[in-house]
Amino acid sequence: MTRFDPSRATMRLLAAALMITPLAACAGGGGVKKDTRYVARDVNTLYRAAQDRLDRKQYGLAAALFDEVERQHPYSPWARRAQLMSSFSYYMDREYTPAIEAAQRFLAIHPGNKDAPYAYYLIGLSYYEQISDVTRDQKITQQASNALGEVIRRYPESRYAADARLKIDLVRDHLAGKEMEIGRFYQRSSNWLAASIRFREVVDKYQTTSHAPEALYRLTESYLALGIPAEAKKSAAVLGANYPGNEWYERAYKLMQRYAPSA
Repeated sequence: MTRFDPSRATMRLLAAALMITPLAACAGGGGVKKDTRYVARDVNTLYRAAQDRLDRKQYGLAAALFDEVERQHPYSPWARRAQLMSSFSYYMDREYTPAIEAAQRFLAIHPGNKDAPYAYYLIGLSYYEQISDVTRDQKITQQASNALGEVIRRYPESRYAADARLKIDLVRDHLAGKEMEIGRFYQRSSNWLAASIRFREVVDKYQTTSHAPEALYRLTESYLALGIPAEAKKSAAVLGANYPGNEWYERAYKLMQRYAPSA
């Protein structure tokens, strides 16, 4: 599966958001020697054990221990923080479904918390990291777009919104690429009407993506094949107006000169 790698800026943003004040000295400092089997432990010892595993990049163990903090001490002030740390640990372990679930649980219990923007951001990133290549189903891609859009809609001035906007641009380009792939398939099958619908979708919904010039050219092709040169001329004209000098416009111009010079 082809995935977008998180940028260094994204990882710095994640790490900075999770910087915490050190806990008070814990009783019985040997907590990290145990695994995650249920052992009743005071919250400081348990949280330190989880943080230690996270610091050692043992993300799966860290997530399980943060879950234990919440389970054993649900009314502790650290339980709320543990939910987010659990989500982050799962994310770093590439276990995106439990990462999403942990962040959603945090939001359900603490919707107005100051860390809510971060929880929404983690959900968006967890979907984003699962984006597959354009030959596969794009449900996850749409979920990534929706989740990142939620960050921007709810917290437009937050520290996470700028990164979410950048990622949405990449997601939209990916979705447009899927529409283009399907449209080209229909063209190869001489299903010109179905092809034109897909290319029109790109022009109407994803006009700011890198696929827009080719979509306009493919529309020109499809309309000529359908015997409606007037529509082909419109597509070629829009292509020339918005992307003068672009290779797709040059191809569209030659196509119109060859097959519909008087249109």
